[in-house]
Amino acid sequence: MAGKFVGVLAVAAVAGSMVTGLAQAQEEKVLNIYNWSDYIAEDTVKNFEKETGIKVRYDVFDNNEILNSKLVAGKSGYDIVVPTAQWARLQIEGKLLRKLDKSKLPNLKNLDPAIQAKLASIDPNNEYLVDWLWGYTTVGINVNKVKAALGGMPMPANAWDLVFDPKYASKVKSCGVSFLDSPSEVLPAALMYLGKPAYSKNAADYAEAGKLLQTIRPNVTLFSSSGYINDMANGAVCVALGWSGDINIARQRALDAKNGNVIEVLVPKTPAALVFDTMAIPADAPHPNNAHLWINYIMRPEVHASLTNKVFYANPNTASMKFVRKDIAGNKTVFLSDADKQRMAAPESVPADIRRVITRTYTKFKTGR
Repeated sequence: MAGKFVGVLAVAAVAGSMVTGLAQAQEEKVLNIYNWSDYIAEDTVKNFEKETGIKVRYDVFDNNEILNSKLVAGKSGYDIVVPTAQWARLQIEGKLLRKLDKSKLPNLKNLDPAIQAKLASIDPNNEYLVDWLWGYTTVGINVNKVKAALGGMPMPANAWDLVFDPKYASKVKSCGVSFLDSPSEVLPAALMYLGKPAYSKNAADYAEAGKLLQTIRPNVTLFSSSGYINDMANGAVCVALGWSGDINIARQRALDAKNGNVIEVLVPKTPAALVFDTMAIPADAPHPNNAHLWINYIMRPEVHASLTNKVFYANPNTASMKFVRKDIAGNKTVFLSDADKQRMAAPESVPADIRRVITRTYTKFKTGR
């Protein structure tokens, strides 16, 4: 009897395996991705499609608010989304994301334990998220145009002064000042400039940040979370509150164009916010198996390195460094020094009432009312 029972179990196990395999085999050869703009290498999708036979449909967004609204609405049709970590936390809490099947992700072994530990503060046990790339919010400048705009004034010791101190901001307005068009990026920067926590849970702190932003509003000539890259590269703006990698992309585009614009990423002397953009699978993703194939593919050392080589954001893949271009691997505005990293604020989520305060404060800033 025991032998027969074991035999039945074995048959059942094989049958179950066959059903699972059949389900995987029947998944449509399609993968729908929703990622940030200017955030992938030219051959990433092409190589994945060639290797797997899966057709990738690739759409882009330029702020977390847009992505979050699609996930909250449901039935987005996307299999891979790339939320910034603190937004991903809200989506995990809202049951909008699917737990990862780590048995399908052997390349997790390549990831930096320190980065994984930072993400675990947002995603306990790293159950839902895999870091795509990371950077920080900072100030970028067109060196020669800023010097000309400042006249005899020396450059400030702290990069944030260029955008938050009217004494400087009123000068550089003449050559164009751009701010990220995102409440969740601008408010933490303003709070830290005031010596407040980047992700304060105190509404009064945002009132102070709002007052600061109103004082410099007349000097902001553009709100952009993607177009500012080309505007910096071609000299249409000379100062940007933006993301580190984007500003380095602008620098490279100016170099490639040989247009004389010298773009530089500044590392602030006071805190700035780290940005971890993460791969996640929506809870209602139509092709979750294909999504796992994509995540595992990205975590190959040479693939993760190719992203960094193209978009100048650091990646979390320790095994990738031998494939990262030497000039990028040694660039301390891409891979921050330990001292600079320690000064940066790790991402945190904030409660719904504070998110509403953030949105109202930013709207008043942007409209100038």
